[in-house]
Amino acid sequence: MSQKLFSSEDVFFMNEALEQARLAGSLGEVPIGAVIVLDGQIIAKACNRTIINNDPTAHAEILAIQIAAKHLSNHRLINTKLYVTLEPCIMCLGALIQARVRGVYFSSYDSRVGIISVDRLHENKKLNHEISFNGGLLSLESGILLKNFFKKKR
Repeated sequence: MSQKLFSSEDVFFMNEALEQARLAGSLGEVPIGAVIVLDGQIIAKACNRTIINNDPTAHAEILAIQIAAKHLSNHRLINTKLYVTLEPCIMCLGALIQARVRGVYFSSYDSRVGIISVDRLHENKKLNHEISFNGGLLSLESGILLKNFFKKKR
């Protein structure tokens, strides 16, 4: 996973994902948001909806992928970037590979699971698509959202 300086465009798009995370939190969902970008334009926005939808697969990333695929009328999201407020889980990694997303920018690292940052599952040579991952973009902001959400739950 590469660590790099983020552009002002990257910061803008992550702020859009953070808005979606705030929306999720206001709905009683874990505050995770995602946006998908193609050619500098947002083509999909989503937030976690697992509780509202009674659907364990309704993660922000999955919902954003579905919206983007409909927008493009294509199951392949070639040359797209995903901005998401938490490191993707294994289910979302699989969906990102299947959709052929080019790059993922995530905010907070997942200290519990860490399938990208710790287990590095995306580096498996048997996978049929390579995605660039960049973590830590606006991690303070997303971390505060997540900590406050779980503090209220306890």
